[in-house]
Amino acid sequence: MPLKQSRRGLIPPFIVMDVMRAANERAAAGKEVLHLEVGQPGTPAPAAVRDAAARALDADKIGYTDAFGIPELRRRIAGHYRDAYGLDLDPRRVVVTTGSSAGFLLSFLAAFDAGDRVALAAPGYPAYRNILSALGVEPVLLPSEAGDRFQPTPALLEQSGGNLQGLIVASPSNPTGTMLDAPHLRALMKCCAAQGIRVISDEIYHGISFGKRAVSALEFSDDAVVINSFSKYFSMTGWRLGWMILPEDLLRPVECLAQNLFISAPTLSQIAGCAAFDCKEDLDALVDGYARSRALLLDRLPKAGLDKLAPADGAFYIYADVGRYTNDSQEFCARMLAEIGVAATPGIDFDPERGHRFVRFSFAGAYDEIETAAERIGNWLA
Repeated sequence: MPLKQSRRGLIPPFIVMDVMRAANERAAAGKEVLHLEVGQPGTPAPAAVRDAAARALDADKIGYTDAFGIPELRRRIAGHYRDAYGLDLDPRRVVVTTGSSAGFLLSFLAAFDAGDRVALAAPGYPAYRNILSALGVEPVLLPSEAGDRFQPTPALLEQSGGNLQGLIVASPSNPTGTMLDAPHLRALMKCCAAQGIRVISDEIYHGISFGKRAVSALEFSDDAVVINSFSKYFSMTGWRLGWMILPEDLLRPVECLAQNLFISAPTLSQIAGCAAFDCKEDLDALVDGYARSRALLLDRLPKAGLDKLAPADGAFYIYADVGRYTNDSQEFCARMLAEIGVAATPGIDFDPERGHRFVRFSFAGAYDEIETAAERIGNWLA
């Protein structure tokens, strides 16, 4: 008799990880790969972070911490909101997590029940809808358009069928890099408050923007759940460290969930993370590098025929319409890797309905690699 298997594991894959595996297999076979698929900095953690970790390994027992994290790191995160946004944040509301991924899981578990409906823009980060589905929560995709900057709007919420318990907002967004400015985010949150919709704001790309700074949901409401990470701006992807800012009503539920699911975030990463807030000059220099690579792609891709691009306000992605060349973005990316060694992510990962005509290019890697990739793409499409 066959053994039972849970339906929770039948969610769609995170396709970018499949692309990365194929790229790594190509590299292992001795063939060159230019990585424009992965959304992670191509640089190590700042030197001060690595030094703090080395000192901790020599002097600290690296045991468990409180489920919400070490007090020093929670204070440093609260201070970050004072310095970056002018907000007086109580460190009690700061929860340190095992990357932003644990933050999404904890917030979804604490805020929503099976059968609830949670809205999110499409295109959007695929793990949102896949985690929700695994928990029995219905993801309600809002088909955002370029005219909406691929962001949710009150009008899209009205068209969603109603009876929503939550909305996930990401600004800057993955895969488009678009941001909600203060008036639009304020209007969206006001609409949600009037309808009793819980807002979960993904702010993991804050710090990486080109022109205006990203606006935090906390600037308009203490009821929002804010999720952030050390993986992007702080260049600490593999350290698996993130945080949440919670409203008062979710503090105890999240604490109980975190105690049972994770015990605590990695202690060594927490200790090292305290030093990250002293590295602003080094980190802003990395953002300057992203801006240079962004400018290169915004110049070269239209010359290659990819002239329908999402406004890349922040993060390190270009979301390109490749519809004049293909109606199958997954096959298009597979051929691009096989024929010219450029790895990119098919839009179907981010938008199940319309992503077949889009591709996401990451410019988080080295400038020289981005430049070579742009040249190859131009020649290939020509």
